[in-house]
Amino acid sequence: MMKDLKYLAAFSTPVVAIIAIYLRGYYTFLTPVYAFIIIPILELIFSENTTNLSPEEAEEKATYKIFDWLLYLNIPIVFGLLLTTLNNVSTGMYETYELIGLVFSTGIVLGSNGINVAHELGHRQTQYEQLMAKLLLLPSLYMHFFVEHNFGHHLHAATKEDPATARYNQIVYSFWCTSTSRQYINAWKIQENLRKRTKFSFFSFKNNMFWFSIIQISYLASIFYFLGSLALIIAISSAIVSFLLLETINYIEHYGLLRKKLPSGRYERVREIHSWNSNHTIGRIILYELTRHSDHHYKASKKYQLLDCHEQSPQMPYGYPTSMVLTLIPPLWFRVMNKRIPSEMIS
Repeated sequence: MMKDLKYLAAFSTPVVAIIAIYLRGYYTFLTPVYAFIIIPILELIFSENTTNLSPEEAEEKATYKIFDWLLYLNIPIVFGLLLTTLNNVSTGMYETYELIGLVFSTGIVLGSNGINVAHELGHRQTQYEQLMAKLLLLPSLYMHFFVEHNFGHHLHAATKEDPATARYNQIVYSFWCTSTSRQYINAWKIQENLRKRTKFSFFSFKNNMFWFSIIQISYLASIFYFLGSLALIIAISSAIVSFLLLETINYIEHYGLLRKKLPSGRYERVREIHSWNSNHTIGRIILYELTRHSDHHYKASKKYQLLDCHEQSPQMPYGYPTSMVLTLIPPLWFRVMNKRIPSEMIS
């Protein structure tokens, strides 16, 4: 049981962000330094771990509620940190560079402990966990992710129809534009198709996309009304940082991989070879095993603590946090990754 508490390390990012908010000054940049310098260094120091749970261990760990509560705890942490930041900005005097640091520190937490946890909870079958997922997506203004990811991405992953699959030699900055815009449009299309198929009103509570829009607009309006225009700017800027972090991870997860089209015109089913896997210990823990993405796509309902490493999956040379830094330098990213993509799978 003590080993299972390793996932408490996922809270290190908001802890660093809290320190950054408290110390102010140049310390406001402490969180991006931690996330993209310190963690990548730790990933290079600590070895990979390819060990999988035995069937008996997996059956036992599937029943441990501690793994669920570690996810749920992110809700008060994320919203508490966000409200603290916005309240401080609305009542205090900050230099411009401090505000920029706060945007990055807050945005990183909204991404790592908000969207990432929402992704895990969004695949759960209980309504209260799905509600938690939607709630965690709210500060990132990315509630449509719940619709598009579950009903779009998992159907079309590693195909040209999927906006969240990066094409071979596509730079990450281009991907940010194509993925964010196409995912939002796709989410509306998916919701509209569902509405027509099940014949409910556009204003029905079943129309997630309509109500997501209302909730997000109300959220921003409330910030402006109670905390002012500067807090609103910080909230929107932090949201942008958070969903660009998500899109950078999306970029990594399926970069250059493409499923084959069958003679029927349909694609082959999603297999372990259609997502990049990483067994680097630090990234695995910090991101709640998101880096074992191949197994996640193989069985999306599988809880994070049970995810396996598959030898046939394409393997990342570095962990996801380190790889995110590499993507920001496209020539270096292409040099490292392009040679690792099986020629028959290049998208």
